[in-house]
Amino acid sequence: MQAQTPPPARETEGGGTGSTSYQVPLTIERRRTGKPRQGQVVVAIQPHCDDVPIFAAGTVLKLIDEGATGYLITMSDDSMAGEGASYGEIIHKNEQDTMEVAKRLGCQDAFFLKYPNHSMDAWPIVEMRARLTFLFRLWKADIVVVYDPSSLYERNPDHYVTARAVEWAAGISGARWDYPEHFKAGLSPHSPKERYYFARGPQLVNRVVDVSDFIDKKVLVNLANTTQGPAGNTGSAVRKKLAAEGKRLPILGADDETANRQYTKHFALARDRVRGQAHGLEYAEYFHYIGPDEPDLDPSYVQKNAVPL
Repeated sequence: MQAQTPPPARETEGGGTGSTSYQVPLTIERRRTGKPRQGQVVVAIQPHCDDVPIFAAGTVLKLIDEGATGYLITMSDDSMAGEGASYGEIIHKNEQDTMEVAKRLGCQDAFFLKYPNHSMDAWPIVEMRARLTFLFRLWKADIVVVYDPSSLYERNPDHYVTARAVEWAAGISGARWDYPEHFKAGLSPHSPKERYYFARGPQLVNRVVDVSDFIDKKVLVNLANTTQGPAGNTGSAVRKKLAAEGKRLPILGADDETANRQYTKHFALARDRVRGQAHGLEYAEYFHYIGPDEPDLDPSYVQKNAVPL
């Protein structure tokens, strides 16, 4: 294929490149060698089957590459988006796509909680929290990846309900007074220590994850969402449309498979490129990151000031 400069990337969501009027320390997180996250568990939670693939697949791939064990939870039944002759067919096709997404991410399993698509705000959030708390304790989750519960202008109820359910489930899963029946079943308190919150619109960004090494795998993850994903067979459709007009885009290659991959990488995921370029990287994902709580008592203070009894 003839070499061609990628099309100019631009932010397609609100919030520009993620900057805000707030000044917060910004960390660029890069791929680490070895398996520094061996023994840790990352749980990626999404209301719909295309959310994690679009906004956080590179980071999930990175965490699993570094040794973490991964799980994927989809909250809604995904009945309202995608091609199909009926609700049942759409649900089934999206579920099959999500199973393939989990496989391509390297997750151990995919779980479906099947709340009504587009209507999750009509469902008791306390029930969602209870189910999520059970799973966080069962898997001993160390990291959660989900929509930002504090992002601005998020109007999709499935998105903000999922985010808020996860936020507090992650908080109380380490408490001994919440859902004590879990302990009778052999579980124990366990809270995730790290949270990677992504958003469609403006948010307080304090973590930029370099996903350059994983962008091609992220493309394959997104291509698994053939029913409602942002890419699917769009590249091949564009190539055929241009051919009918006697034109071609060299960047899309000469066959459908190449066209779909190239379209996904250079157009559907252009957001990752412009975000990376803003920080001297090839591709990046943005997050509001919350890490482990710092101890209230500084160990250095104890070392300097403790005296014998």
